[in-house]
Amino acid sequence: MMDIHQILKQLPHRFPFLLVDRVLEIEKGVRIKALKNVTINEPFFVGHFPHHPVMPGVLMLEAMAQAAALLAFDTLGSAPDDKTVYYFAGIDGARFKRPVEPGDQLIMDVTLDRMKSGVFKFTGKCSVDGALVCEAQLMCTMRSIA
Repeated sequence: MMDIHQILKQLPHRFPFLLVDRVLEIEKGVRIKALKNVTINEPFFVGHFPHHPVMPGVLMLEAMAQAAALLAFDTLGSAPDDKTVYYFAGIDGARFKRPVEPGDQLIMDVTLDRMKSGVFKFTGKCSVDGALVCEAQLMCTMRSIA
C-alpha cells in the first residue's frame, strides 16, 4: 500500500528514528496496518541489552505513533509542511506483553477513534507472528513551530 519511498515523503523522521518500513493496509479515516522489520543492526540494541537484545517499549509506542501519523495525514489529505510538527499529546493504557527481539517483524495496527480540533485519538496494537506484544491508546496533535 505504501513503500519506504512514499513513507519518507510523508514522515520527517530519518535513521535511526524512522520506525515504519512499509504500510500494508490503510483505510482513510479508519485504520492503518504497517510493519517494522526489527534487525540486530538497530542502534538501540548496542545498549538495550548487550547480553539479550530487546526493543525498548517506548520505541514500540513511537512506531505506532508514526503509523498513526501516516493515517492522520491520509485522513486529512496531505502531510504537514516544514513548519508543522506532529507530537504526542498523551499515552494511556500502555501494556507490554512480551519482548520484541532481532529478527521479529513488528506489525502495527492503529485505529483512529476520534479527530477533533487538531487532536487525534488512536487505539494501537503491535504484534509479532500474530501474538500481541504491545497496546496503548495514543493522543497526538499537530502544532506550528513557526
